[in-house]
Amino acid sequence: MDDGSIDLKAEARAKAYAMPLGDINVTDIELWRTDTIWPYFERLRTEDPVHLHPAEHHEDGAFWSVTKYNDIMAVDTDHEAFSSEPSITIVDPKEDFTLPMFIAMDPPKHDVQRKTVSPIVSPANLHVLEPLIRERIGKTLDALPIGEPFDWVDRVSIELTTQMLATLFDFPWEDRRKLTRWSDVATADNDSPLFEAGRGEEQRKEELFGCVDYFTRLWNERVNAPPKGDLISMLAHGEATRNMDRMEYLGNLILLIVGGNDTTRNSMTGSVLAMNQNPDQHRKLRDNPALIPSMVSETIRWQTPLSHMRRTATRDIELGGKTIRKGDKVVMWYASGNRDDEVIENPNAYIIDRERPRQHLSFGFGIHRCVGNRLAELQLRILWEELLPRFPEIKVMEEPRRVPSAFIKGYEAMQVVIPHRD
Repeated sequence: MDDGSIDLKAEARAKAYAMPLGDINVTDIELWRTDTIWPYFERLRTEDPVHLHPAEHHEDGAFWSVTKYNDIMAVDTDHEAFSSEPSITIVDPKEDFTLPMFIAMDPPKHDVQRKTVSPIVSPANLHVLEPLIRERIGKTLDALPIGEPFDWVDRVSIELTTQMLATLFDFPWEDRRKLTRWSDVATADNDSPLFEAGRGEEQRKEELFGCVDYFTRLWNERVNAPPKGDLISMLAHGEATRNMDRMEYLGNLILLIVGGNDTTRNSMTGSVLAMNQNPDQHRKLRDNPALIPSMVSETIRWQTPLSHMRRTATRDIELGGKTIRKGDKVVMWYASGNRDDEVIENPNAYIIDRERPRQHLSFGFGIHRCVGNRLAELQLRILWEELLPRFPEIKVMEEPRRVPSAFIKGYEAMQVVIPHRD
């Protein structure tokens, strides 16, 4: 891999420490696309861990950035003072396109809707799913070319997570890539190349309305049939969800699609990238495959697939010596908290046998902790259990192309090659 990125990172560090603190804008997409966000977070953690970003930094106005691990925990575990309504992203819902979803609700409605779908990721159901996941991963890996470059994101990460989503929804197999598209469209910025120029918001609405229309057909089939174990049947028959209107159904669909797609998909890619950047850790894993579960947790920390979540203060409250006013937006930067050296030793390093590998913020905490976190870990664990004996090495050919987003911390493409065995 080309190490030109080292110069870029050194330049970013100099720039981050040269600019006035008030000019730092951690929502600048270019910092995420180039993976040069880290010195900006480092400076905020050191100098102003609860930092007010002025209104001119974001189209939706001022917000507080919380960048230290313990402060993030304080916000995430206090849903009474820090509400998930009306949105868990910095952007406020548009009046003509509001998508209620249980991640952006407070109790009691949040609790009953979440409880409706949580059986699909119960330990008993994961035990049932494990052989199917292993079989599909094996088939996908066995179909990869040897000695020829290919895009790991498309051939492995997207394919495996999309297959899993199709199973959870009992979604028509031949159309499963629609799930990937809807996930990408739901989270992309308006000026993303996913959209036609100048049509971002309009095109997003069109495509997501197409999503809910498709899923409504599936709902109508499931609601008139006996309850089954897939997510649509659970929603259609659930006491708390069966009377959802079209927009709330779409909101919860998007939540489940994005939640089931991005965490796993980007950690699958991130794990291969991390092993390339840290060959000593790859050797350690090959020598001791029992470290795979620990490596999975370390990858999810190191990657942090969702970089932030937002809350809204329900009352005046003090945090980190600052007074946050009722109605203020508070953004928890999980990506920064996972690099806080006051809590995590040597946090910028990728170390697969950490003493406490599950000590990370990537799944959130409190009532909104990721409902599918064990499924994400299971898929990543099985991937590496199947990958290690097949491929002693997977070479990343160049810097991956990262998602231009301050919310989804992921990859659009990553060219790799699996060398021929000698």
